Amino acid sequence: MSDMTETTPGWLTTDELEMARARMPILYVEAVPVRVDDSGEVTSIGLLLRMGPEGTVTRTLVSGRVLHHERVRDALLRHLEKDLGPVALPRVPASLQPFTVAEYFPTAGITPYHDPRQHAVSLAYVVPVTGDCRPRQDALDLVWFSPQEAASAALQSEMPGGHGVLLKQALAHVGLTY
Repeated sequence: MSDMTETTPGWLTTDELEMARARMPILYVEAVPVRVDDSGEVTSIGLLLRMGPEGTVTRTLVSGRVLHHERVRDALLRHLEKDLGPVALPRVPASLQPFTVAEYFPTAGITPYHDPRQHAVSLAYVVPVTGDCRPRQDALDLVWFSPQEAASAALQSEMPGGHGVLLKQALAHVGLTY
C-alpha cells in the first residue's frame, strides 16, 4: 500500500484490514453495468475480465468495499469509476434499494457466495451506463454481452465466488429470465 492510501481517512493498513476481516463482516457494493435502450430495456450487460488468483482469466462484476464514513452512493460511484473509467457516465438509481443482499462467507457452501478471505455483506445494484467504458485498475477489459449470452450457464461458470448467481439474479430483477 502506498503512504497516501494509509493516511487517507477510512482506509486500513494491510494488517488492519486482515485483522478486521478475521473478526467482522465487511460491507461491499457490487454493480452490474448495463446498457439500456430508449424504453429502458436492458440491451447489454458489461462484465469485467480480471486475472484470478491462480493466474486464470475470470469474468466479474464491479465491486469494492464501502469505506468508513462513506455513503453507499459514493462508494458505488467510486467503484464504477475505478473499474469502468471516468467517462462511463453511470446512472446510479435514485433509490439505493439493492436488487439483493449477497452474503459471502469464507466457508464454501453456506450461501452461493464465497470469498475465502472474509465474511462480507454486499449490496448489489444494476446500474445503466451511457458513456465510454475503459477499464482501469486491475481489470483487463470490459466485454458487453447480450442478455441471452449473459444468462448462459457457460458464461456464468466463468464467474468465481458466486458472481454467476448474482448476475442471474440481476437479470431476473430487470425482467430477463431465460
